[in-house]
Amino acid sequence: MQGGNINKEAQEKARGRQKYLHEGREIYEWDQTLEDVNIYIKPPPYVLEKHREEVRKQLKPGQELPKLDIKIKSNHLTIGVKGNPPFIDQDLSKMCAADDSFWMIEDEELHIQLQKVYKGEVWNCVFKGHDDLDPFVQEEVQKKLMLERFQQENPGFDFSQAEFNGASPDPRTFMGGIKHN
Repeated sequence: MQGGNINKEAQEKARGRQKYLHEGREIYEWDQTLEDVNIYIKPPPYVLEKHREEVRKQLKPGQELPKLDIKIKSNHLTIGVKGNPPFIDQDLSKMCAADDSFWMIEDEELHIQLQKVYKGEVWNCVFKGHDDLDPFVQEEVQKKLMLERFQQENPGFDFSQAEFNGASPDPRTFMGGIKHN
């Protein structure tokens, strides 16, 4: 059954990272939880710790090691290497809590965690002008976030095998909305 295969593919894609490609090249991957949007980028090797000594040997007197330059604002993200034009300089598709957002290098990958302003809000893309999630994947992401919300609100229950019949509700507004502490 073809429709079942599409739904299964959308479920798998919704559970994993979404890829953003430009001219066939992967620019970043991303995923989301109830509270965060996570962006994953392969940084240039020369900013990774394991290459520091090799890069240091190639520097001329007075030159410094290249450093990442990342600025997180509530509606904008800039990513680059100091002294060079930014790799990404884009408006976000939704608002983030900039003071609660951060970045780190983990497993040789740049990981940027943007705290959502509105817990449970479904982001269809990270940046304005980038491709929205496929409607099937969007529905599956919404279901995933709804189940994550149920799990948070009812920690004694296991929702790992739960399923929705029909369209899933908005995880941010369903049944009176998300309670904020």
